[in-house]
Amino acid sequence: MAFAEKLKQARAKMGLTQMELSRQTGISHRAIQTWESGQKYPKSLESVMKLANVLNTTTEELLSDSADQYIIDAHEKGGAKAAADVEKMVNDMKALFAGGNGAPELDEEEKDGIIAALNEAYWEAKRRNKKYTPKKDQNEA
Repeated sequence: MAFAEKLKQARAKMGLTQMELSRQTGISHRAIQTWESGQKYPKSLESVMKLANVLNTTTEELLSDSADQYIIDAHEKGGAKAAADVEKMVNDMKALFAGGNGAPELDEEEKDGIIAALNEAYWEAKRRNKKYTPKKDQNEA
């Protein structure tokens, strides 16, 4: 189950509206709407921690789909574009893992290893490639 569905389910279980959850967490109502609709992910783990606290659950439960965690980590480390890049990569890999385009199905260990390797490769490339560095940081280098 994706983060959006888990968030919506946990909120409903607590009997809260989106507006009430917004007030209790200090997170904007609009952000909660977009997260529950699956349009966007939280920009930080701190936001997920606030949600988990109010919803009487854990961040692990809300983010048990590791793809969600990777996308949030990407946003924290590299901003919206990095998150979008990782989300696209993850979605492409999900299609591959499902046996799309004639690819053989992979077991869970193989899938986990590929995702971990891709995540590591992505961040290593970001560190090495100055064109992804914000201009203000390039001027300081």
